[in-house]
Amino acid sequence: MTKERRHVSCQLAVVGTGLAGFAAAVFAGNRALDTALTGNTGALAYTTGYLDLLGAMDGGGPPLDDPWQALQTLQATQPEHPLCRLSPASIHAAFTEFTSFLGSAGLNYSPPGRRNETVLTPVGTLKKTLCVPSTMAPGTTALTDKKPCLVVDFHGLKGFSARQVVANLGGSWPVLSAARLVFPGMEHGEIYPEVMARSLETAATRAHLAELLREVAGDVTTVGLPAILGIHRPDRVRAELEKLSGLRIFEIPTMPPAVPGIRLRELLEQVLPQRGTTLIPQQKIKTLSFEKDAVRLDLADNYGPIVIEAQAVILATGRFLSGGLAADPNGIREPLLDLPVSQPGSRADWFREGYTDRRGHPINRAGLSVDDSCRPLTAEGRPFDRRLFCAGIILANQDWIRSRCGAGVAIASAYRSVEQVRQLLGD
Repeated sequence: MTKERRHVSCQLAVVGTGLAGFAAAVFAGNRALDTALTGNTGALAYTTGYLDLLGAMDGGGPPLDDPWQALQTLQATQPEHPLCRLSPASIHAAFTEFTSFLGSAGLNYSPPGRRNETVLTPVGTLKKTLCVPSTMAPGTTALTDKKPCLVVDFHGLKGFSARQVVANLGGSWPVLSAARLVFPGMEHGEIYPEVMARSLETAATRAHLAELLREVAGDVTTVGLPAILGIHRPDRVRAELEKLSGLRIFEIPTMPPAVPGIRLRELLEQVLPQRGTTLIPQQKIKTLSFEKDAVRLDLADNYGPIVIEAQAVILATGRFLSGGLAADPNGIREPLLDLPVSQPGSRADWFREGYTDRRGHPINRAGLSVDDSCRPLTAEGRPFDRRLFCAGIILANQDWIRSRCGAGVAIASAYRSVEQVRQLLGD
């Protein structure tokens, strides 16, 4: 069969389907920019669903209650950090716009407040985050109020233990208990959160689980479950389960791949095309070239080759897990355009001797250096091309894991890049 080449012409091409790429497509669509979104499957399935802005400082210290005040400290101590490219007001606007979009599409989040929320991790420790999915918000309230609460897990479920959660939180939340149930229809073998979540989208499974929860809860009225309350419309699944059981129910993230990230990915893949974005998912860009009249992206899918011609490009390809950066014995490189990567002087300097060194490991700050417009720089310090922008954790000078700022970097830099694209196209 002859495969014909297809051609896509747009104003903006976004490369990367992680949080930064999707956020860029959201912001671009809201500004009526004709956008194409493509790239490998991003790492959204590895997220907890929380949207962190800044939860800790790289140098250690206690978790941050006030991320906005911390941004001022960051500006003074790490001015090259990606979060320092925007004012706090612009970052707040970016989080508000992104969470509002998610809410309008059926996935509700708490709006960005003036302080971080204290939330549960999959292992029962605590962390700070800015925006919380509505399915998890009652757990934050229960934690604050120290209400009697039952944490439930299921036979055969790996990566989440109610007993572990209780053991880690028992000192600060003494009225916490654990129970284990058999998930309806999954009595034997290993079970997986995504399969459980899709099963709970059926009324019969919800009714059966509600009956089991009522029986095991006793006098306790608040129950924490692993994040399994449906892939689509989880707020509705939770509300119906609460109505059937008479209990207050909330979710706790599980180890990845996790349902909250899968929810985000599937929601954005469904809604963005409905609102005008051309989506070509799960495809790797073969070449990216900057021609006089357009930026050309070459890729292919099962139906044949595809050519995208755009007026501007946002590179949101992530780091090592997503393929935005690659490492070999000679160093760290950016594989698509061979852009210069800010990195330690030699491979011997990638890691410190102690795995838990409070200073972190230098390799975790590697990435692309950019100007204030989020344009990647050449080795001589000039923009590689005025039509190329970057967003997300591919950016250098940040250790997003240690400082709990992955979503913050993704959303803020996507917002900044789209604003600069709009200005460029307006010019």
